[in-house]
Amino acid sequence: MVDARTLSFPDGFRWGAATAAFQVEGSTRADGRGDSIWDVFARTPGRILDGSNADVAADSYRRWRDDVALLAELGVDDYRFSIAWPRIQPDGSGAVNPAGLDHYARLVDGLLEAGIRPLSTLYHWDLPQPLEDAGGWLARDTAARFADYVELVLAGLGDRVDRWITLNEPAMTTLQGYALGALAPGHVLMADALPTAHHQLLAHGLAVRAIRAAGDAEVGIVNNHTLVVPASEDPVDGFAAAAFDAVYNRIFADPVLAGRYPDLSALGLERMPGLEDGDLDVIAQPLDFYGVNFYNPTRVAGASADSDFAAAGLPFEPAEFEAVPVTGFGWPVVPEALTELLVSLRTDHGDALPPVVITENGASYPDEVVDGRVQDDERIAYLDGHIRAVHAAIGRGVDVRGYLVWSLIDNFEWADGYTQRFGLVHLDLETGDRTRKDSFGWYRELLAAQRR
Repeated sequence: MVDARTLSFPDGFRWGAATAAFQVEGSTRADGRGDSIWDVFARTPGRILDGSNADVAADSYRRWRDDVALLAELGVDDYRFSIAWPRIQPDGSGAVNPAGLDHYARLVDGLLEAGIRPLSTLYHWDLPQPLEDAGGWLARDTAARFADYVELVLAGLGDRVDRWITLNEPAMTTLQGYALGALAPGHVLMADALPTAHHQLLAHGLAVRAIRAAGDAEVGIVNNHTLVVPASEDPVDGFAAAAFDAVYNRIFADPVLAGRYPDLSALGLERMPGLEDGDLDVIAQPLDFYGVNFYNPTRVAGASADSDFAAAGLPFEPAEFEAVPVTGFGWPVVPEALTELLVSLRTDHGDALPPVVITENGASYPDEVVDGRVQDDERIAYLDGHIRAVHAAIGRGVDVRGYLVWSLIDNFEWADGYTQRFGLVHLDLETGDRTRKDSFGWYRELLAAQRR
């Protein structure tokens, strides 16, 4: 088998690692930061699997210099981090909080001094709680508030950050945060959650306008994509897979890339809830890159008559893959699915698809430090397979410009707390000590080989 470290990627291909503010920063009450929906969610008994919270996490708010040093040692081109909206506007509106903005200014300056390009995500799920109290993403006004926040960030950092991501994974906010209640803010609205998808995409479009007006920085959005596979050749399963693909992938990609919503008739809808005249023109502005987060494919069957999915009026339900390895999360490991997903995006959208960046890809495993070493061979195999899958997609004509590992360091994994570890660097939850895993060295060797 070809080792990914021996592959040659196109000139200018960029390598990096990623984190998110709420998952790594800690210091949730420092320097005037306000509550986010995730602070409130984590304080609610029973919401977080291990009963933990993100008050300390990887302590990156105070130890950002350590993180930059790790990134420099790794040899990355780019570092994708997110800006916590509640640090900039504790109430979700009003004047900027200077102390919060200053933190990110220091981080950006440190990255630039280390020769690392900042790739900043403006929204990675940490909606200020006062905005949620006013309706959250169910309220159209939240999109306007997001645009105001983006302008404040641009005024403070736009002279040094030249690449922005508007939103991270709006699908997860809608589907898991508002429809199923598994993530913050924890609502169980099922199909009534769909306006949150539209309002997030509208917020994206308004943010693109603000970024374009502020200068010549590059801008993109990040969607979490999965390759949807029918459980069988039965037309019922085929219909179910198409419906799931619309809900998970196309509702969030098609408006951005094609200026339209997919057919929602399988959900009993003729029109996207919340859509107003002119909105799609705002949403579908040209982008400089399209971010793809990918972890695993999804196998889908028609909903059983007695299932919760059927009871909710949904025509699909998940089905297990057979005879494939799984991650610590139980997610199937099928690297070639990433190749097929990227090729399908290129086939479906043609020249309307901007250059693609793999903005997250990685795997959780139950890592332990033994005699000072973390031997994570399964993660190395996962990364090797998926990087080779990206290379294969490039060979089939997909314009992929970069790849970022999720994640730099073990972190607070949302509703699963600290039960899942994705990092190249092991985090000791008691001491905060950072131990480079074997995958750290493997990825460093891959990046060094690309520069020879």
